[in-house]
Amino acid sequence: MDWVERERVESAKLNDFARIMGAGVSSPSSPCAGELQEASAGAPRVNLDAENVKNGLGKLVLTLVKLLHELLEKQAIKQIDDGYLTDAEIERIGLTLMRQAEEIDRLRKEFHLDEEDLNLDLGPLGKLL
Repeated sequence: MDWVERERVESAKLNDFARIMGAGVSSPSSPCAGELQEASAGAPRVNLDAENVKNGLGKLVLTLVKLLHELLEKQAIKQIDDGYLTDAEIERIGLTLMRQAEEIDRLRKEFHLDEEDLNLDLGPLGKLL
């Protein structure tokens, strides 16, 4: 497969993937980074727009960071409940998690994302967060 052939992304299953991953994310007036468009031959194609790719990547990264943040919060609460931490450690963890949440929120606003944008729909598995 030469370079030109690799640049073109087509698949009947790609429509299903895009529908699941993009459910409720984009509107017809604002295509998302991976939105499929029908080519002249009728085959689906991926539309890559530089600004939308940036926001799509930002959304993905922030979703993963938020997931890790929530896991850290749950782990910290478990350790607090089990009595493994001193008062000073509890205070330090609390401040760290609070600052981390503020930074996630700041970056979310920077990428013009809503809270629900950071919660991916995994289809039959349900929501990520």
